[in-house]
Amino acid sequence: MFGRGPAARLARRYRREGEVYLVEVHLRELRALFNSLDPAPFLDKDLDDEAEQYIVGAVEEFPLVTPLKLVFHVPAIKPDDPTASVLADSIRGYFDYRAAHAGRRLEQLLSQGRLSLLIGVGFLFACLGARGLVAGMLTGTLRDILAEGLLISGWVAMWRPLEIYLYDWWPLVRRRRILRKISALPVELRITGRSPA
Repeated sequence: MFGRGPAARLARRYRREGEVYLVEVHLRELRALFNSLDPAPFLDKDLDDEAEQYIVGAVEEFPLVTPLKLVFHVPAIKPDDPTASVLADSIRGYFDYRAAHAGRRLEQLLSQGRLSLLIGVGFLFACLGARGLVAGMLTGTLRDILAEGLLISGWVAMWRPLEIYLYDWWPLVRRRRILRKISALPVELRITGRSPA
């Protein structure tokens, strides 16, 4: 049905329910999903690093338009465990925060790119001006070496803004989109029926 392409790999790695792929996380207890050192209330707790990496990595494997659902499997829930009632809100809040953080990093990068571009263009024009002066004042090999050195130096100063605007921004945009997608995913808690080990 799927052949040998990316869709076939996804079909082997992830279960589907109808048209929705499941990103499934199996836990010994629900609290293991959260960072145990974070003193915040459950609704605001950070996720465990490994859990976050797994969820983000799994969602990254799919095209952004693919319908997904986060499913957490636990053997049992204690009656007084407040985590179960706020699980979806906790996941949503955490990934909303991470998406906002990625957005801030993108804004900082683009701001740095603008400043780098301003500095780079100014330095390039200064080098071109100095090159013109060198060409008018000197002759021979020394003139050629200095003129070429100034030209190369001016263009090297443009390397960082070009790197930012050509390459560095789009991975941050993609990560922000993925984090926003995760924050909007339906979240389901499923009890496996086994007692915790």
